[in-house]
Amino acid sequence: MSDEDIERYEAEIELQLYREYRDVLPMFRYVVETERRFYLANQVDVRPHADGGGVWFEVNLTDAWVWDMYRPARFVTEVRVVTTRDVNVEELARKDDLLGNG
Repeated sequence: MSDEDIERYEAEIELQLYREYRDVLPMFRYVVETERRFYLANQVDVRPHADGGGVWFEVNLTDAWVWDMYRPARFVTEVRVVTTRDVNVEELARKDDLLGNG
């Protein structure tokens, strides 16, 4: 397999992943970004912890989808992330909220 074949394969997988993301996005309430992964989730709990070495975060996600093209199953019931890096959590606007029905 040539480098070009590998690049073409990875581009195809990435496009499939984007399409899956677009399709599942309405099912979730939050977007969560860490230094290693990108998640969609319906419940997010971020707990900062301080110790002698500094601050670290424990992030618990429930009912989640993981952006990872190498995972065979991207839907997971629970995810626990421990990190010393930034965690970005954004609440998605829901269609009902935009229409004033929520």
